[in-house]
Amino acid sequence: MSVLNFGIEPGSRSGLRPVWEEPPTRAGLAAKGVTLTLVCLAVLFPVWVVVVTSLSSVKTITETGGLVVIPRGVTFIHYQELLGGGQVSRATLVSVGVTVVGTLFSMVVSVLCAYGLSRPGSVLHRPILLVIVATMFFGAGLIPTYLVVQGLGLTDTYLSLILPSALNVFNILVLRAFFMGTAQELIESARIDGAGDLRILWRIVMPLSRAVLAVITLFYAVGYWSAWFNASIYLSDPDMMPLQNVMQQLVIKQQRPTGLSQAINTGHLSPLAIQMAVMVLALLPVAVLSPFVQRHFKRGMLTGAVKG
Repeated sequence: MSVLNFGIEPGSRSGLRPVWEEPPTRAGLAAKGVTLTLVCLAVLFPVWVVVVTSLSSVKTITETGGLVVIPRGVTFIHYQELLGGGQVSRATLVSVGVTVVGTLFSMVVSVLCAYGLSRPGSVLHRPILLVIVATMFFGAGLIPTYLVVQGLGLTDTYLSLILPSALNVFNILVLRAFFMGTAQELIESARIDGAGDLRILWRIVMPLSRAVLAVITLFYAVGYWSAWFNASIYLSDPDMMPLQNVMQQLVIKQQRPTGLSQAINTGHLSPLAIQMAVMVLALLPVAVLSPFVQRHFKRGMLTGAVKG
């Protein structure tokens, strides 16, 4: 029996501990538990304060003198006012639209590019790959990029929030490495049956690459949702600004949302709670989607990075 376990200690946790690795002591386990607990508290406590403050009434915030730690007088009035129409609700719709359209466009182009570069027989795939990789180390800079966007007539349009950052070379390389690991027998059998490249990609390669596709989709979605720099230099109309830019104006520049100034002046709403509520709205989509994609991270990123 000792010959068949290949150096794995049978009584170890999950049967995966090598025989040369000493079992952890109780003090070591306790220290790990305390450290992880402190790290989790350090990460979650600021989020907790932001959420609780956004749900607090004006009276509670006034009594505490600022940020609220213990929830009292919970109310959703600040969210109702923000999402009831006006600058924040419009900016939220802009961010959702840009994220959905931009992620879909980026994934389509990235998948097609990565699949073409993963086929050894594709035309000029090696020179094209070198050119793409070179862009990771050499960039044109902000001014030439702005001149190109301006020359194409994309300023003050939502396309300026999508096209300049539509492709990420790292994501393409990860997809390419994963596609190269697809069994050639499946592809050759599909070609014998008369399937073309697009059909092979759609029917064989993509179903086998769900893990890496989920991870790359999340990367693109988070990038579009969190982006604010492109809007700050390409858009001049305040009504076209996405949520991140509105949050910057409210939190950093201490501006008040359009249409809520009177409610804030009369004490009906708290400016601090308004700021915290906007931060929660900006954080909520990423916090909701990340757990569903988390299980694909190890298989999608590590496998895609090692292959090829």
